[in-house]
Amino acid sequence: MEMEMKSYGTHVLALPYPSQGHINPMLQFCKRLVSKGLKATLLITNFISTSMNPKSTSVRFDTVSDGNDEGGFMQAANVEAYLETLQSAGSKSLYELLNKYKKSGIPIDCVIYDAFCPWALDVTKEAGLVGAAFFTQPCAVNYIYYYAYHGLLILPVDSGSLPVSIPGLPLLELQDMPSFIYVHGSYPAYFKLVLNQFLKVEKADYIFVNTFYKLEAEVVDTMSKLIPLITIGPTIPSFFLDNEDENDKEYGLNLFHLGSSNPIITWLNTKPKGSVVYVGFGSMANLSEDQMEELAWGLKESNYNFLWVVRDSEEAAKLPKNFAQTMAGKGLLVTWSPQLEVLSNEAVGCFFSHSGWNSTIEALSLGVPMVVMPQWTDQTTNAKLVQDVWKVGIRVRVNEKGVVGREEIEYCITEVMEGNRGKEMKDNAMKWKGLAKEAVSEGGTTYKNIDQFVSKLSTSSSHI
Repeated sequence: MEMEMKSYGTHVLALPYPSQGHINPMLQFCKRLVSKGLKATLLITNFISTSMNPKSTSVRFDTVSDGNDEGGFMQAANVEAYLETLQSAGSKSLYELLNKYKKSGIPIDCVIYDAFCPWALDVTKEAGLVGAAFFTQPCAVNYIYYYAYHGLLILPVDSGSLPVSIPGLPLLELQDMPSFIYVHGSYPAYFKLVLNQFLKVEKADYIFVNTFYKLEAEVVDTMSKLIPLITIGPTIPSFFLDNEDENDKEYGLNLFHLGSSNPIITWLNTKPKGSVVYVGFGSMANLSEDQMEELAWGLKESNYNFLWVVRDSEEAAKLPKNFAQTMAGKGLLVTWSPQLEVLSNEAVGCFFSHSGWNSTIEALSLGVPMVVMPQWTDQTTNAKLVQDVWKVGIRVRVNEKGVVGREEIEYCITEVMEGNRGKEMKDNAMKWKGLAKEAVSEGGTTYKNIDQFVSKLSTSSSHI
């Protein structure tokens, strides 16, 4: 699995939080660093290494223990137990790895750690190394958590204080907040995790954010007055942005990669331009049976072609009886899809999404308007940005039962595909696509930020 390093250069060690939505952006950032002349090693857990065997032609992999080497997250008793063992076993494992590399002739110069793992900064500084925090989510979401962490946002949010005003952000209603704030007291272990991203962050030498400057300029500028931020996104494969590396077409890690993408792309290629609704809810969303049924009938009644990722048999069992067979030709249901390839296919006219950050920034970077149905965590805030700030999509309305009805689904799809606002959304999506490409191309903000980081790090490591 490891690639040989024949000569020593500036060497970064990257530690993502062990989930697909965090590993992929960090891996892509590492690829960018390698393209600038650095050596990069990405740490994945023992379980992910053995179960998924990730690949990269430029970044090397090594393993770290999360204390659950046999089964990963599912081995732990609960969320709290997993996070505790991740910190205790991860800290010990990281310390041992840094010593291993120090003795190997290719010592580490800098540790880039996921902000979900602030304990890694303690280990890094104890070893006397440069430490860089990596925030996977958008700057707007980070800033809301920053406010909550420092007590600048009083929780629970009082209805009399709505809408909430935070500098650099639009006015926020309660449903626009991250779900841990929107539904106060939900998932306390995860809420503590996102707030603790700011634990000792001022001791980090660099703070990277997975966004691009022009997408979030106002909040980046505002937050940077408090802690210095470096925008380094979008972290998607080069082929779909600047094409500096035409072989960089996929992330290299997919939890649900099942078989060839050819039948999907072949099916899309039979459909007219802009005629397909692509439906995908990421690797973690779990829709109720009622919601799956309403979504199915909403798609059917919209009368558009659709490609729907229904991840597994458990999800498929929630569909109306014989739905896939009934919709054959009009709709294609698959267990996995090559999302970047799909979004870049001209047949796709709309992305019906959970508005997870990776999916959202992929759609923005590829110029695809969205219907967003947020589920939890940052998705509710991302949905606000998609609809009201970037104006590239529409957020569905939830009924009194907590379900998005088929009529609402049909209406939102039709509005994006051919409604009065649809043309504006498509135009805005193409604008953001151009700005995403500009950011990572020579002279762009991300390009220059990464160049400056590489230059500073290379200079400092040469004096060690």
